Amino acid sequence: MPYVTAKDGTEIYYKDWGTGPAIFFSHGWPLSADMWDQQMLFFGSRGFRVIAHDRRGFGRSSQPWTGYDYDTFADDIALVLEAADVDDVALVGFSMGGGDVARYISRFNGAKVSKACLTSAVTPFFMKTDDNPEGVPADVFDGIRDGLVQDRPQFLDDFNALFYGTNRNPGAVSDGILKQTLQIALLAGIKGTYDCVGAFSESDFRPDMAAFTMPTLIVHGDADQVVPMAPTATAAHRMIPHAQLEVYAGAPHALVATHKDRYNADLLKFLTR
Repeated sequence: MPYVTAKDGTEIYYKDWGTGPAIFFSHGWPLSADMWDQQMLFFGSRGFRVIAHDRRGFGRSSQPWTGYDYDTFADDIALVLEAADVDDVALVGFSMGGGDVARYISRFNGAKVSKACLTSAVTPFFMKTDDNPEGVPADVFDGIRDGLVQDRPQFLDDFNALFYGTNRNPGAVSDGILKQTLQIALLAGIKGTYDCVGAFSESDFRPDMAAFTMPTLIVHGDADQVVPMAPTATAAHRMIPHAQLEVYAGAPHALVATHKDRYNADLLKFLTR
């Protein structure tokens, strides 16, 4: 599979499978393109071209010391789309990847983008501030960083319970998926994993929302223990009034796995209408 090289020398790995209308998938923290396996197989088998990258610092991409900000992430995606020679693409972002979608659309004026999907996304603004009272308190993110510094493997293993909701529904996913998720997360560099906590919590995407002029789908679970709906999906829907909002009752953060059949069907319907 190919790589592109950013202007700072960082190599960005990406998968590019199939032929047909293009979908670009942007992964969540602290994972890689592999979190999209089910979706890429599903859509690639149904006449779509599916593309997904490993964000800098994660998966098979380089692990630079700096560059963990959304302007740089958007520039990296632009390089991938240019290298793949894509002119018309649906952007799908999960969690932190929703910020990638928002910043790319805003920074590049929606270039090449036909449709957009924000899934369990951190957009438009994740952290609690005076003008964002429904956000998550800053000390929560401080605790995440502390956990990474003290014992990253154990912290990420414990995080899986919230990610998939297995603390409430033990059978939400298999042990194999939990093990694979930890394996993917530990392939990332600790510096990128640490710095991205600040990126996804502190980045304010409210100014980016006006750029969503294309058809947009917002998908979120109302039992998400990682990214609560009020400051994210609900707020995004207010700011993108033409967007279609799909709320999955009882779904956790990682609904692309726990509710993959419904999610795949909803995304397929959105992309083909």
